Amino acid sequence: MLSLEDEKRNWRAVMRQRRAAISLPERATAAAALVENWRRERPVLTPHPDGRPATIAGFWPKSDEIDVCPLLTALHGDGYAVALPATPVTPGPLAFRVWTPASRLAPGAFGVSEPAPDAAPAEPDALLIPLLAVDLDGYRLGYGGGYYDRTLDALRARRRAIAIGVAYEVQQVERLPRGSHDHRLDWLLTERRLLAFA
Repeated sequence: MLSLEDEKRNWRAVMRQRRAAISLPERATAAAALVENWRRERPVLTPHPDGRPATIAGFWPKSDEIDVCPLLTALHGDGYAVALPATPVTPGPLAFRVWTPASRLAPGAFGVSEPAPDAAPAEPDALLIPLLAVDLDGYRLGYGGGYYDRTLDALRARRRAIAIGVAYEVQQVERLPRGSHDHRLDWLLTERRLLAFA
């Protein structure tokens, strides 16, 4: 019988291949569709009592991840405060820094673009989260580092934080292996829809 980690490793290999098979035209269409689907079905994110807008943390796409850059620009234009993660060198929760379309980005700990260290810190009310797969119950399969689960642990210990997986529709499967440390998503945004998990 396979261990939980072996099961997840096998799923990661399968889902990397599935995502890599998406054509370049499909990728471009999907990036634009994310914006349309968000604006049509957007979750309610309450502004802060002092009038500050809700903060949404995105991510800067790498490799063949779905391109959320047009969505980040649209969120900024719609009046949200937008942030990007800064990955720590040692395992721990992610830190977040303010991002605007004019922000200067620099390579982070794993080569992923992130705001420069002098960018203002931010604490998100909602997080757009990359993934390899997500199941019908809202459990995601990430890359195995545990950064987002630790981040949600830390945030949700203090306050409400909405987790929104962002992926291609073909990345959803019926059921994924899951452990007690795995956080469930609240929403899934794909090129076809914005889905709330019950």
